Amino acid sequence: MKSERIILGIDPGTTIMGFGLIKVEDKKMQFLQLNELQLQKYDDPYVKLKLIFERTIDLIDTFHPDEIAIEAPFFGKNVQSMLKLGRAQGVAMAAGLSRQIPITEYLPKKIKMAITGNGNASKEQVAKMLQSLLNLKTLPKNLDSTDGLAAAVCHFYNSGKVVGGKSYTGWAAFVKQNPGKVK
Repeated sequence: MKSERIILGIDPGTTIMGFGLIKVEDKKMQFLQLNELQLQKYDDPYVKLKLIFERTIDLIDTFHPDEIAIEAPFFGKNVQSMLKLGRAQGVAMAAGLSRQIPITEYLPKKIKMAITGNGNASKEQVAKMLQSLLNLKTLPKNLDSTDGLAAAVCHFYNSGKVVGGKSYTGWAAFVKQNPGKVK
């Protein structure tokens, strides 16, 4: 593993997509950026997906991440919400795969556990722990961006370990690991 790498963390969403970037040098994290893509003003779900793809490509082309960590959709009671989240996640993954960047998915509980030691931690607890870990001066109003940053930090903590998430090194690997799901 090279001594310097950049990890892009993404919290996919069709209302707000949060993302954060860290640089890892000599096994130490350094905060680069966190932000969010606001999608509330767009009614067309396909426009939202296009914007998620374009913003992810823009982040890749600007920061040249070596790896992407993405929060996996969790099963809730609302199937339509999960479907929308899955589409947002898939579009962000497709952007990374199109640039041959390895992607690892993490369940929300796994991310919270990695950051706070508690898989049931609140968004606020995760954000406060990230603020302490990365010496962030302020926290954003919406915590979707800290959720994206948390995915990147979780990936850093799990680097070199066998993780419970799924990893893909490119489109061919994704297709091979998901037979019958991609045509």
